[in-house]
Amino acid sequence: MSISIFELFKIGVGPSSSHTVGPMVAAKQFISDLTARGELPQTDRVEVHLYGSLALTGVGHGTDMAVLMGLLGEAPDTIDVNTIEDKLADIAAQQCLALGGSHSVQFEQERDLLFHKEEFLPQHSNGMTCRAFAGDNLLFERSYFSIGGGFVLSEEDFKHKEEIATVLPYDFSSAQELMEICEQRGWTIAELAMENEKAFRSEQEIKAGLWQIWEVMEASIERGCHQRGVLPGGLGVRRRAEEHYRELSKQTEEERRQGLAILDWVSLFALAVNEENAARGRIVTAPTNGAAGVIPATVAYYVRFVHDPAIHGDLKDQVVEFLLTAGAIGMLFKKNASISAAEVGCQGEIGVACSMASAGLAAVQGGSNQQIENAAEIGMEHNLGLTCDPIGGLVQVPCIERNTMGAVKAINAARLALRGTGAHIVPLDSVIETMRQTGIDMQSKYKETSLGGLAVNAVNC
Repeated sequence: MSISIFELFKIGVGPSSSHTVGPMVAAKQFISDLTARGELPQTDRVEVHLYGSLALTGVGHGTDMAVLMGLLGEAPDTIDVNTIEDKLADIAAQQCLALGGSHSVQFEQERDLLFHKEEFLPQHSNGMTCRAFAGDNLLFERSYFSIGGGFVLSEEDFKHKEEIATVLPYDFSSAQELMEICEQRGWTIAELAMENEKAFRSEQEIKAGLWQIWEVMEASIERGCHQRGVLPGGLGVRRRAEEHYRELSKQTEEERRQGLAILDWVSLFALAVNEENAARGRIVTAPTNGAAGVIPATVAYYVRFVHDPAIHGDLKDQVVEFLLTAGAIGMLFKKNASISAAEVGCQGEIGVACSMASAGLAAVQGGSNQQIENAAEIGMEHNLGLTCDPIGGLVQVPCIERNTMGAVKAINAARLALRGTGAHIVPLDSVIETMRQTGIDMQSKYKETSLGGLAVNAVNC
């Protein structure tokens, strides 16, 4: 399975990559598939059926909103997030929507958007089935699966995944293979990732695209640091990043660099991003929305507190190296385990983001490939078994604070690895396989269903 860096880092909208970005992409794809069959003009009604985790925590994760926006033809990376509420209000008031933005059909949400909380489709726990009708005649039906990080596969994609894959010149299926190819070629992990990415686009486009990814990440930090109020959803979670930013901004430069003060800023960066995510703002899936603050916070730490042009060179080149390295590590988890909390719990989101960030940070600080792999291994090893139990099905508690923990762990993992030689007892491949097995063994109530853990116990405290 070939994966592009830009599949792991996608500009999108909050609050969830698997429950918001994925369903929006799937609903839009359904309209495209319907159009390609020539059956859009005959369609006078559509139904969308949500299954498993999409049904259990869909409302809290904005799945209903995402499906409607996708049916309208909106895409996560281009939708104007400020127009979403008005569009939802129009659909509710008129009881109709324009498929693909042009073909109007009757739409009653209670009748046509159905949540099957007790039923899971066999291919994946995040399944949805879309149907188009002309009167009582079923014109077209297709199921789609949001498999984490905004990735979407149809039933047909599941059957033919290898056939539709782009051939990469230096493909790897394990960390061991990744390290061996790098050693043979005398490349860093980032250099190998760049060579593979050239199968999709030019080097200039790759560098420009990754810098844009960082600019969107940085903008989400900036916005999050200046927004007040209560997050939507009903939990009454108050935004804290703006207050923290005001307090930290009073520090002198000397105070800012003393002791653990820098970690306050790292936590702020992660808080800001994930409060923006919870508020359905513009963020980068990295590699998921629930973990969207870990990598931006770690990059921001490097940019603001570590990078020295005289030592490290051009900042743009360093950010590209960070994201290429992180992306290569993310691909290993995507290929050999999962980045979906609905499959393996939050170890597949915060854990993977922490591992990716650890590797990226070690790389831009001059780490060898062995030290980078060690950093990635440490980053995941100490997130093994992390459950996903969001209160109220919202990506807020414990998700927002959990991103601050992931970023701090990433920094510590990189520092530990850089203090060593790169030699370590547990290989990254073993940690990835352990994460996969742990996810299989984890009860479903701890995998983004809000049926156990904090989601149940916190309300009883």
